[in-house]
Amino acid sequence: MSTDRLAGEAASAPEEADPKPAEAAAPAEPSGSGAPEPDGPGEPAAGAGPGPEPAPGEHSGPGATRPPAGADRPDAAARPAAPARQDGPHHTEASPRGSGERAEVPAASGGGGEATGKGKRSAAAEALAAAVRAVESGERSAASFFNDTPAARPVPPTAPAAPVREQARAAAPAPAPVRRPSARPAPGPGGEIPGSGDVRQVLAAGGAPETLAGQVAAVLGERAAEALREDPWQLLAVPGVRPDQADGFARALLGPACEPGDERRALALTGWLLERAALEGHTALESSALREALAKVSVPDPDEALRTAIAEGAVLVFQDALDAPAGGARPPAADDEEAEQPVRVLLGLDRYALAEESLADGLARLAGTFATPGGGAAADGAPAGDPSAPGWESAAAAAPTASAAELIRTVAAHGLVVHSGGEAARAEPAALIAAARAMGLRAYAAAHSEDGRRRLAAALGEAPATGPEAASGAVTVAALLADAAGPGRDEEGALALDLLAVLDAPQLDVETAAMLVESLPDGARLVLSGDPGVLWSAGPGRVFADLVAARRCPQIVSRTPDPGPIGELVSGIGIGELLQVEAPGKEVVIVPVRDAGEAVHRTVQLVADSVPRAIGVPPEQTQVITPGHGGAAGTRALNAALKNRLNPGPGRFGGFDPGDRVAYTPAPGRTVPGIVVSADAEGLRLDCAGAPVVVPRAEVGELVRHGWALTAHQAAGMRWPAAVVVLPGDATAGLTRSWVYTAFGRGERHLSVVHGADGALPRAVAEIPFKDRTTRLRALLQAQVPAESAG
Repeated sequence: MSTDRLAGEAASAPEEADPKPAEAAAPAEPSGSGAPEPDGPGEPAAGAGPGPEPAPGEHSGPGATRPPAGADRPDAAARPAAPARQDGPHHTEASPRGSGERAEVPAASGGGGEATGKGKRSAAAEALAAAVRAVESGERSAASFFNDTPAARPVPPTAPAAPVREQARAAAPAPAPVRRPSARPAPGPGGEIPGSGDVRQVLAAGGAPETLAGQVAAVLGERAAEALREDPWQLLAVPGVRPDQADGFARALLGPACEPGDERRALALTGWLLERAALEGHTALESSALREALAKVSVPDPDEALRTAIAEGAVLVFQDALDAPAGGARPPAADDEEAEQPVRVLLGLDRYALAEESLADGLARLAGTFATPGGGAAADGAPAGDPSAPGWESAAAAAPTASAAELIRTVAAHGLVVHSGGEAARAEPAALIAAARAMGLRAYAAAHSEDGRRRLAAALGEAPATGPEAASGAVTVAALLADAAGPGRDEEGALALDLLAVLDAPQLDVETAAMLVESLPDGARLVLSGDPGVLWSAGPGRVFADLVAARRCPQIVSRTPDPGPIGELVSGIGIGELLQVEAPGKEVVIVPVRDAGEAVHRTVQLVADSVPRAIGVPPEQTQVITPGHGGAAGTRALNAALKNRLNPGPGRFGGFDPGDRVAYTPAPGRTVPGIVVSADAEGLRLDCAGAPVVVPRAEVGELVRHGWALTAHQAAGMRWPAAVVVLPGDATAGLTRSWVYTAFGRGERHLSVVHGADGALPRAVAEIPFKDRTTRLRALLQAQVPAESAG
């Protein structure tokens, strides 16, 4: 590894623009800067004031909005929920599941319009609250509740009905898959979101900026003004609003009636904390962690706050078994205390609970597709998709590598398979898809990004321009779910395919994974393939890691190493070692820096001069990666300096000029690189990998950033000929092994590391594998899928 200063002594550092745009005034009594931590979610939406404390995911960046917590608000934005299946394990009814059992409570009958925010608890709600207290205090065991008859789970009215696949029905247009609600509802006749006018008056009365009116109306609905008057803490549902700001707003509206122990405040803060946890990747929180968090935001009685939230149906209670015995099956209930199994009590929002349970049900259905693996003699007349079809063994014999052959044989006999490996291992699922297509199967491979799709298409031997993407075996996950590419839907609304391989599977958040699995028809095969060393999804969950840890399906580990000095360096990082690799062609170069200012200076030199001159990679093919958006060497500061050097201009199109590299965020957690083409009355026109995109003018500030520099979460699933990773000394707190592994692996031919982190880099690689997340999927899978399914 060269420590040569590849940048040399070039011209002085370019003049830097102000890295942080002006922000609107915050709601009453803000405190703190709200600066994001490394790799945080970025700036809040325009007008929101200083953002919330940071979270590591990128999904809360531009355009990321989450609906308010609480299922009983009729005027709230509809929350998506994965549709229920009627041909698999039901999740429209709470049935005893052992590990991961869900305790249901009835939703409060009153909506957000009740003046006091209080409702009369039902007997069932009181009993549930008492049960939770008994389990946590040790007075009763969780096993003593397992034999109680479960209450029926209420089905959210907004969830679309699942297709009944046992019953024949006339062909009809396929229903659109469940998607997250739009961040910006359709404006009214005057171009304003309905209800915004009345909301402005309430915001002004509470001392909050009127620029929040559109966001409040978008989140709380047309009755937003009435809802805010009756419960001012519902302002917390707007992204970027902090508890102290909502408290100031409530004091201005309620006067002396505003108290820290107000039940409405406790409910709003509980939902806000769980949504913040989701931004950090959690799908639920342990009850003790949520109590501590409530205490930190000055809730006088956290225990009572949680009891109220449970009784009101604002949060759900789950019991996950701990230290499951070998085989994962929960021991049968017994009368003696020795048979009891320890559990942890988790609290979560129904949005993520439905997604996780739907995903577990769907994966269990797929895992049971070939309950008796084909192990007998091949049948000459067997259909191509049958495990005993002779084509599978022929395809395995013709596979390019032993790992690819093993993958093909395993997929032939199983409905659900996990495949792991590095960048070079992507050729193995590509070989599987090519072989399956040659057998006549409807086989497709889906990647996380358009860049990944193009690399996948090349591995499949498809020409770069052979017609529409729909005719290709390589698609993106987003395009597949949106029916914009791939096989389309059958008459029952399922994807018309026999085999799907999902590459970059660690980037699947729990909601996307649930939608994807639910879209697969009965009898289909699913391969989830990815690199276990990369960062997890920007959204909540750790789907790939939980599936691997559950050990409920066959797992194929590739033996194909990534080549070259970069591959050797990244492979060492994956096992916790920061190696000194030989790089005779300057494939890996370390550029030491003393501070953030020098880091920006050296980065601009590398991109604009040194890498093009010494490596032959032009600036437009070099990607800068840094830990976070804020700070003196975050994406904002680096993008300002790189624009000033590479494409200077006045930023006449909302801060952008033709030729600017941008990062477009069409949905939370998804970053699409592009180039600014022009702007007109319709909005900002981009070229995203050859696809024209028009971003409406009102959404440019939320959905588009400059893109010369990205965070590692934004860059996941993509690669460039050259990558420059910036490690400033003020961002070391956010470094983990998975972050370093992801960032260092983005360069194909060259990697420059602008290194100011000193000992924090080797320490992160050796000692901090990842930032853990609390999820339920592993326990749900171990309870539902027999251990024999692992093969």
